[in-house]
Amino acid sequence: MKTIILSDVTMKKTSKGNGFSLSFREKLELCKLLDRLGIDSIEMDAIENRRTDGLLIKSLCSAVKHARLTVPVSAGDSDGIDYTWNCLKEAVRPRLQVSLPVSTVQMEYLYHKKPEQMLSMISESTSKCRELCEEVEFCAEDAGRSDPVFLSKALEAAARNGASVLTVCDTAGIMMPEEVFRFIRSIKEQFPKQIVGVRISNEMYMADACAVYAVQAGAEEVKVKACGEDTVSLKRFAAVLKTRGESLEAASGVRMTEMNRTIEQIEWLCRTNRSKSSPFDNGVREEEDFFLNSHDSVEAVRKAAQQLGYDLSEEDTAKVYEAFTSVAGKKGSISAKELDVLIATSALQVPPTYQLESYVVNASNVIAATSHIRLKKEDQIQEGICAGDGPIDASFLAIEQIAGTHYELDDFQIRAVTEGREAMGEAIVRLRSNGKLYSGRGISTDIIGSSIMAYINAINKIVYEEAGQSTTPTYD
Repeated sequence: MKTIILSDVTMKKTSKGNGFSLSFREKLELCKLLDRLGIDSIEMDAIENRRTDGLLIKSLCSAVKHARLTVPVSAGDSDGIDYTWNCLKEAVRPRLQVSLPVSTVQMEYLYHKKPEQMLSMISESTSKCRELCEEVEFCAEDAGRSDPVFLSKALEAAARNGASVLTVCDTAGIMMPEEVFRFIRSIKEQFPKQIVGVRISNEMYMADACAVYAVQAGAEEVKVKACGEDTVSLKRFAAVLKTRGESLEAASGVRMTEMNRTIEQIEWLCRTNRSKSSPFDNGVREEEDFFLNSHDSVEAVRKAAQQLGYDLSEEDTAKVYEAFTSVAGKKGSISAKELDVLIATSALQVPPTYQLESYVVNASNVIAATSHIRLKKEDQIQEGICAGDGPIDASFLAIEQIAGTHYELDDFQIRAVTEGREAMGEAIVRLRSNGKLYSGRGISTDIIGSSIMAYINAINKIVYEEAGQSTTPTYD
């Protein structure tokens, strides 16, 4: 009995048609869920923005412990392939993917290439990827409408230059199950040494059935989706393999006992209703659960910070490690949340661009919350007035109105640091700008005040670094 490789494509661009978009942190959480479920491969989009997309891939290399990470390359761009590999190479199981069209209409419309030129591009890109990575996949886009002779040449060029996985894509979704069976059986007979995969569009709502026929014909890898209906459903296809695996002589490695719960979590993550009045409503969050002990090295602390999403410089890593050793030496160990606080307190402490002058917040159960914030910048008072879903949301929006920029709110935490009626409240705000994570910390007897101070602290760090200043930072 063969084990079918299930490669999840929920994160790829086609998912944008499903009505959801994910923040940086939500993408990390989705991949962790898939990894724990036992998915064989998690596919990402090609790197477009080198700073943000590259950081995401590097963060996933640390977060994903078991599954392959599959990243497409920019075919014909040698420098781009090198950059993609440098981002991916620390993954537990890296895979580079070359995805090019093989139908006449797509070759000429998308790439303006003739068949011989496309064969040359396939050969060069696949060969370059194989020089860098042990596992290379070639995806023949729109293979269902391609000329069979040219498709055979394209797959041969990819296999000859190092592609160990050949995936044929029914991009238009026009093939019937019996046609898929004959199609895949012919390809598998031609390429018995390569893994043959399929990606099937669900245009006719027959993708699941076509995938079953493809497996019967010899396919060893199937592109699936945990959330989304434009290709094979992970939940339904895995259920078919579990129920009829013996007759298909095929099985999957996913944990079926966790399937329903994990799919519900992913669908909630992807389809959480976003507040129309607040850009900060970013769905569910999952808490990190690791601990560091006093004997951990600076490298262990750096990797833990990376797991939280931070890309710390050597200088900031040294500062965080110094604070860590001081605290861990007394306590014995620190949690992920405590490390977050240390980073907010120790890393990138800067001269304040914005200073809080005053805030007035109105909130009740019968009117929308409003916040009036006054900040000082270079001896000038600037004001922002906004309504929001709550007093903190309104305050954050008012601060952004003054700053003139919206930032992705990666995380927001409030906790009490002292006891009693006059307890001090601590707020930690994590903002993401240009792919990089910045955290701010605020303490006050008023949780709204501590939240406002934390948000201003984080924005000051962003403004300082992105302004390119080179003076020595001061410490609060």
